[in-house]
Amino acid sequence: MIKVYGIPNCETVKKARAWMAQRGHDYVFHDFKKEGVPESRLAHWIAQVGWEKLVNRKGTTWRRLDPALQASLTDAASAHALMVQHASVIKRPVVEWSNGDITVGFAPEEWDARP
Repeated sequence: MIKVYGIPNCETVKKARAWMAQRGHDYVFHDFKKEGVPESRLAHWIAQVGWEKLVNRKGTTWRRLDPALQASLTDAASAHALMVQHASVIKRPVVEWSNGDITVGFAPEEWDARP
């Protein structure tokens, strides 16, 4: 089963969910706002794709963070703590594919090429 993590009102998440529906993919949606960030999954994502890829430094949430907090982001542990506290700083969507792959962000061309 595919699991899509994100925030329902995020435009990128909306596009990703529409892509899934258009292609008939069954998936489960995990809403960070309602269900929080699953810490054990977050640790797995960091191990698989790296904390740098998961932190959205271009988004509104990042820009609103105190500069000292931004500067304290130096490794996986500090990134983990930040993403748990500020779920909206996670680049979306995070997708756990049925084969175990993890992707971050919506890339329709790459997704179309998936087996």
